[in-house]
Amino acid sequence: MRLGVHCYLFTERWSDAALPILDRCKALGAGAFEIAVGDDVRFSFKETRARAEALGLSLTLSPGGAWPEGCDASSDNPEMRARGIAWHKRWIDACAETGAVAYTGNMYGRTGDVKKRRPPPDEFRRVVDALRELSEHAQRRGVVLAFEPMSHFRTHLINTPEQAARVLEAVAHPNCRVVLDTYHLATEIRDYGAGIRLLKDKLWCLHACENDRGCPGGGLVPWPEIFAALRATGFDGLLMLETYNSSIGDFAYERAMFHNVCPDGEAYARRGFAFLKSGLGL
Repeated sequence: MRLGVHCYLFTERWSDAALPILDRCKALGAGAFEIAVGDDVRFSFKETRARAEALGLSLTLSPGGAWPEGCDASSDNPEMRARGIAWHKRWIDACAETGAVAYTGNMYGRTGDVKKRRPPPDEFRRVVDALRELSEHAQRRGVVLAFEPMSHFRTHLINTPEQAARVLEAVAHPNCRVVLDTYHLATEIRDYGAGIRLLKDKLWCLHACENDRGCPGGGLVPWPEIFAALRATGFDGLLMLETYNSSIGDFAYERAMFHNVCPDGEAYARRGFAFLKSGLGL
């Protein structure tokens, strides 16, 4: 297992000026670092790759920044589906250029777009087709594709490990994996351990945080159950701390995070890593 941190613990937007954050994370004990990308995020792929490789940090990219309008890989509208797939392919290409090992997150829909309706008969197939095409493109570029179920407040498409397993079976591509997020699952499931055991070796990464996006431990998330399931399945992927730094201007508010859960990214990472190491005997 490798411990990692999301860039949002330290900055609202990745850039070349943020490169020293990689050194800080390595000093904290991180072995991996997730960068949120989007149309508002500009940085030198070459420079970020060089710094990460020099530090021995694995990189992942995820579509957490600004998305263009009409960009939804499983939309009812075929033109929007094409734009969505093309946009995600561009960031998969960026993964390859940056040396990132995976492209993770919600690339199957549009985060924040929740359609309150009975699913149309062909919606599931559109999700599957999009993920299969993106998985194949990612494989050609040497990048893992790992999609993330999210809460029903963020997407109507994939919310639970059970749904993720059904999608994985239908995609039937060896390069397609799953990221579970303990925060998103808090509103979707009652048995975290069962969800982890169901996915087994298809679980590529776990975003570890509390039910309020705070540092893991002391909240409602059943960590003993999670740790036991990770051990039982032989999980050997990434354990990633993810939240929004609440001391950077209005950043956390703009992300609909109204609690002061991360005023200090380094303190959050130290405490989170210590908790995860203790629980898993690392």
